Amino acid sequence: MHDGPFGEFALLLLICALAGALFVRLKQPVLIAYIVVGIVVGPSVLGLVGAHDQIDLLAQIGVAVLLFVVGLKLDLHHIRHIGPVALATGLGQLAFTIAFGFVIILVLGKGVMEALYVAVALTFSSTIIIVKLLSDKRELDSLHGRIAVGFLIVQDLAVVIAMMTMSALRGAGGAEGDPAAWLDVLLSLGWRLAAAAAALFVLMRYVLPVVVSAMARSQELLLVFAIAWGIALAAVGEWAGFSKEAGAFLAGFSLASTPYREAMNARLTGIRDFLLLFFFIDLGAKLELGTLGAEVWPAVVLSLFVLIGNPLIVMAIMGYMGYRKRTGFLAGLTVAQISEFSIVFVAMGITLGHVGVEALGLTTLVGLVTITVSTYMILYSQPLYERLAPWLGPFERKRPFRELAVERQPRPDRPVEVIVFGLGRYGSRLLTQLRDAGIEAIGVDFDPEAVRELRRHHLPVRFGDGEDPDFLESLPLSEARWVITTFPQWESNRALLHALKAAGYRGHIAGAVRDTAHGLALAKAGIDRVLNPFEDAADRAAQNLAAELRVQEQPA
Repeated sequence: MHDGPFGEFALLLLICALAGALFVRLKQPVLIAYIVVGIVVGPSVLGLVGAHDQIDLLAQIGVAVLLFVVGLKLDLHHIRHIGPVALATGLGQLAFTIAFGFVIILVLGKGVMEALYVAVALTFSSTIIIVKLLSDKRELDSLHGRIAVGFLIVQDLAVVIAMMTMSALRGAGGAEGDPAAWLDVLLSLGWRLAAAAAALFVLMRYVLPVVVSAMARSQELLLVFAIAWGIALAAVGEWAGFSKEAGAFLAGFSLASTPYREAMNARLTGIRDFLLLFFFIDLGAKLELGTLGAEVWPAVVLSLFVLIGNPLIVMAIMGYMGYRKRTGFLAGLTVAQISEFSIVFVAMGITLGHVGVEALGLTTLVGLVTITVSTYMILYSQPLYERLAPWLGPFERKRPFRELAVERQPRPDRPVEVIVFGLGRYGSRLLTQLRDAGIEAIGVDFDPEAVRELRRHHLPVRFGDGEDPDFLESLPLSEARWVITTFPQWESNRALLHALKAAGYRGHIAGAVRDTAHGLALAKAGIDRVLNPFEDAADRAAQNLAAELRVQEQPA
């Protein structure tokens, strides 16, 4: 049917594309489609996977890029400002889910190490899916959205710590090691963590800012450097006795405080999703239907625990901390699933020899069920809440004091009114004049030198690609009344307009043009106002000169 690895890859990609289109139509994440495709093309069904080595290599790179992107999003500023509610909710949900899940899995007849791995895997929710769903519903900036993103950050940190800890247990013989061996492993892990922290501090403080600034002169070079740095530290992490995943995470974290992290993150998102496709194909090729069939009943029990138990845990914690039942319910729905990290974590356990393929099959089935069901729960959260609200009273204090206090507090910063894309001479002057006029405006540009220079003048500017929809999601588009583009090419403006539409922008748009054809193209695209710097400047100059001439003609 296919000739060698190239033909096999072409066929697999085509199947994934068609399956992805079907699942998107069903309002499901394409991640589910990839898992299903991986199982179908595996040895138990169609047996289409033959290039195991090539797919396994791409799968490993995909996991490394995934962890790199996670680290890239966790800059020190965000970690310091997670907030007590998100921290308490995140840690509480982790602790209760692990404890209850561990007991349930033991009752189901599993071994201690398998119960530990799967219980930890049940605690992780998919940041990718949750942020996408909340963004599509315009709830990312809502109270429950902010709290959910906060405890998703806590989960992301926890998954890396769990990976590093379980990797260290390789030297203690897993669960069978004696206490002295466990102590030696923990001491060794502590020393290695201290050494890694010291090395990262030196790199982040003195080396990486200079290197990244030089790389940022070229968009392509910045992308290549990001991938190279992530894969290199993944290899170093494995060599140092951590894991590839932990090394890739630390690589991303080391770049998270640079002003170019949003640009790198936006450009890596597509590559991450593409490479993870091969991880799930590789996952499916390692699973057998007989193994999955034996795990159906345990998967049903654990899926119900995740779909019902995890939200109840979050609601109980948030209710105790003074939030309304609706806020707790909507935030709780975001943990009613396990994530791609759960599968990566258990797959790592197989590599370390801690668990067998049965644990991976069980986790995969729970992932399929919980991600599918929770997606619809989040999409239809409001009707679901209205039906369940009468029974949610125990999860709310008589006086939800914390939420009342939040509602009374005014927003500390003024909302952004104007976003200017393109900060050349015209765009930077426009941004300066708008702010001098008392208008809250920010600028966006992909030129690191221009961004650095404007920041020296204390102007609020962002480094990023205005044509990238993923980057636009990081901007306050919901607040902005006007977006102004000064991009000189029509193609760039067309891409920006498409990205703004995809991001759900509803405000006005103005565009600066250099010629009539460009202006006509923008007007045809439906923007609200066309700015012609040359004609406007000529008109203003003519008015000023005419006024001066009239003054000179008046008799002395």
